[in-house]
Amino acid sequence: PAIITLVTRGEEALLARGVQFRMPIYSTLAGFVEAGESLEDAVHREVLEEVGVHIKNVRYWGSQPWPFPGNIMLGFYAEALSEEITIDPEELKDARWFTRDQMRNSEAHGFQLPRVDSIARRLIEDWLAAG
Repeated sequence: PAIITLVTRGEEALLARGVQFRMPIYSTLAGFVEAGESLEDAVHREVLEEVGVHIKNVRYWGSQPWPFPGNIMLGFYAEALSEEITIDPEELKDARWFTRDQMRNSEAHGFQLPRVDSIARRLIEDWLAAG
């Protein structure tokens, strides 16, 4: 399965821009569960590999079918234990901490959030609604 994770730190959330996006779209972190790996371990590993951030309190949020390649996406929240970001340049163009205000007014701040029908966007919207 694919794992989609919104990492938070107080009133900020970590979003990243993948190398595949030509437009400035910032989204949650994503990756795949490896054979023999728990979902929680996969979340820890993927976040650390992609942005160098240590996390705690991994919580399952929900799922979304994903037709390509016939898989399922599992959404998680996690809390950051560290602030400094070190991106994997093969996967990401950029990653930053965003405030709720920046995310609610993303276009005014020069970026876009993921599509409204995506699990990544639903994770973001639920986090925004909670604050």
